[in-house]
Amino acid sequence: MPEAARSHLETALHFCVQDLPGATIPCASLQKILETLRQAKPVTRLSLEFLKKHGLAALHSFAIGELSYERFRQLALAEQSLRIEAAMAASQARETADRERAAAMQAKADLFFKRREAERLARESDPRYIAKVRNRELRARYGIHDFVEPDRFGHLMAILNSVDAGRRICAEDYAWLVKGGAAYFSKELKAAYHRLEAKFFRTEYERTRDPWMAINASSQLRKCGKAQEADALLSTVETKLLKSCKLRSAFATTWGGVKRDLERREEALRLGERAHALTPHDFRPCTLLGAIHMENGDHDVGRDWYRKAVERGATVDDVDQDLRRIYFRADPERQAALRAFLLADDPVRYAWAGKAARSAIRGAITESANEQ
Repeated sequence: MPEAARSHLETALHFCVQDLPGATIPCASLQKILETLRQAKPVTRLSLEFLKKHGLAALHSFAIGELSYERFRQLALAEQSLRIEAAMAASQARETADRERAAAMQAKADLFFKRREAERLARESDPRYIAKVRNRELRARYGIHDFVEPDRFGHLMAILNSVDAGRRICAEDYAWLVKGGAAYFSKELKAAYHRLEAKFFRTEYERTRDPWMAINASSQLRKCGKAQEADALLSTVETKLLKSCKLRSAFATTWGGVKRDLERREEALRLGERAHALTPHDFRPCTLLGAIHMENGDHDVGRDWYRKAVERGATVDDVDQDLRRIYFRADPERQAALRAFLLADDPVRYAWAGKAARSAIRGAITESANEQ
């Protein structure tokens, strides 16, 4: 302890006021009065009023010479004892008040949260709320995050509930999704639709062993990214059941598409060629062969097969959509080669390829700028 502080404490002890903070704080009013008394100097009128005001009667009497130090000390110790008791009582009262105030606040908070919990439980047990939450979860599960028009909400939710229960989408609902509800026919919902269709046709195939059911199931499996399952399913079909040229061609075309999805293009080509030989006037084998040759980089050959497909009934739009899918699934090198071929073949019809390239370049520039 510094010397000055020790001196102030000794003075406060001498005058029995060490319990008062002002007695040891340098330059505090009480400390200066004590220092004056210690030096036996006369105390000012204001200092005497200060002592009286703060209940230091013994010290006041001593300051004006009414008491000897011994008598002052007796009275001062008694005053100090009373002050300490009063301070302890006040401290206890404050602590009690603080505890009561804290308990009241806690009780208020408990009541608030109890009411909130009761409101939550009541809300969550409300059938309307339960239905609202389920509807929101169901839409999220099937990738429908945008606002649904009120006049279409009921129809859409009926479809989602049916799909979620494992029931197929009926023809009327499918037509609605394709046309009026196209904005809600999400990738996830389409995948669920194709899975249910595949399950139905597969079950029918297992029941009847009808190859057409296996073909239909495989087509649906391809559309939901299950080419491996489709390949395994088609491998179970007995060739002796493929009695007509049309059936054998459809089977080969479908299996060729599956092999193409699995990137087993040589097998896919053989199956496509077999299908075309069986039904030379059907556009479907031609479309398959056109796609495989395009993916292989044999663009001239692929174009010729696509032309044959159009001559046999395929639409130009279907061919263009096929080319778009091939283009956007290809790696950059194959994209560049296919783009150059398409733009040279018909720059107006295939202008989208040039736009896609420019968009990709702008994206790369923006990404590079952001990284810097």
